[in-house]
Amino acid sequence: MLMEQAGAVTVAGILEQTTRFGVHHVAGPLTTTKPSGVEIVAFDDLAEATPGCLVVAALADGRPVRSYQVDIAVRRAIAAGSAALLLIGEVPVAHTVRVLAERAGLPVLTGPAPASELAVAIDRILRGGAAEALTRAGRAIELAGQAATRDSGTVLQVAGAALGVTLTLADDPSVTWAEPDAVCVGEVPVGRLVTDQHDSATDIALPVVAALLSRAVQRELADRFGPARSRADLIIELVFADSARLDGFATEAVRAGLPLQLSHAVAWLTPTPASGEKRRPPAVLAQALELRTLQITESRDELWHLAVFRDDAIVVASEEIGAPDHQRRLREVVEDVVAHVSGDGWTYTAGLGTPAVGAAGMRQSATEARIAAETAVAGGRAGSITVTDVTGLRRVLLDFYASPLSRALLDDILSPLDELGPERATEAMLTLRAYLGHRNSLARAGAELNLHPNAVNYRIRRIEKTLRLDLGDPDVRFAVELACRVRLIAPGR
Repeated sequence: MLMEQAGAVTVAGILEQTTRFGVHHVAGPLTTTKPSGVEIVAFDDLAEATPGCLVVAALADGRPVRSYQVDIAVRRAIAAGSAALLLIGEVPVAHTVRVLAERAGLPVLTGPAPASELAVAIDRILRGGAAEALTRAGRAIELAGQAATRDSGTVLQVAGAALGVTLTLADDPSVTWAEPDAVCVGEVPVGRLVTDQHDSATDIALPVVAALLSRAVQRELADRFGPARSRADLIIELVFADSARLDGFATEAVRAGLPLQLSHAVAWLTPTPASGEKRRPPAVLAQALELRTLQITESRDELWHLAVFRDDAIVVASEEIGAPDHQRRLREVVEDVVAHVSGDGWTYTAGLGTPAVGAAGMRQSATEARIAAETAVAGGRAGSITVTDVTGLRRVLLDFYASPLSRALLDDILSPLDELGPERATEAMLTLRAYLGHRNSLARAGAELNLHPNAVNYRIRRIEKTLRLDLGDPDVRFAVELACRVRLIAPGR
């Protein structure tokens, strides 16, 4: 039986695609010879084989092939000018056969029965077309599916070998999860599946292999970043718990691998829409931020922790006490993350806290960072990275504000102003801060507020009446000024 086709595939290419059928190379060089077709012949008829064909030979009665018969078959195939010889069954290959095949340049292969199935498969490879493309794509998908339970590198290797191409995972920030060659974790793209050459089989298999590769990558990332994610709940609880409970976190922190004894600098990242309207960010935004943060911090020398609270993210950099440029390294990571995830109408506004030691220090730095981010948003600086002012009173106020009891006491003082509405309450607090900050001077307060002193006096009397407090009392003045200052630097409470 002869199946003829113009040669376009080498013997090496045929072997690469028929390994799955159990075909192996046993002798002779794998040259660039391109068979013109495939032919099934009996051992006794090898001398009449068509020149240039890949010859599939088997004993007619199915008996085991002996060593001397292999020697004769190789000599006859060489004499006939065959491009390659494929022997069916368990074939003993003597040293003399290997020497003979090497000298003549005849590739000798072996494969299991039935010969007709192997011949048809090789014919499809030689002819190309839809049938061959589907066969090759199907094999690539099958092998990739088996390898997906191991690792992404194996998926790329076995799928590429089955397709006869080289597959790689390339970083591409512009790829979207809906593209056929996108490799994603959930809906977060991590790269693009790239091939060094395209054909029908590759185009068919590529989307499925990309999906299988996505599963393998997701599993690898879960194994790599699992410990970091397990610390997220502890960080959230530590940041928001009452101060009296901080000592109780030591045991939990040791179990989770959170080194509370170090110095911690915290960044608070808040998603902000470019349009300025109030709306919830898409879930994929937080997923992209989490993945990017874990990826870029994995190879850094500092210890990094990440937690997502509602829509916001908390990034913690932990280092030895007194480490120089601690906050600068935190800023480097935050800048990279914000630049990577910004787009599609969203960005992140970041506040950076100052390094502080221990559980209380992490809590303090987180409070500083959160208020810095909220103040930046409220001040029209969405998308910026803001560093907390640590030069004086502001830091003291932030530390004071971190206490739930302190916040409750200050809220009680200003609650009558809150009933006036946000705009009038803010106006009243600004007036109080200017008046009390200038030791009850109407003239100086008026200059700061750009108001006539009489107007300031009118406002103060009205506010005093609303608060039902005597601003002539020094203790009352101190408490009201403190409440106003804290509230004005923490507008997003």
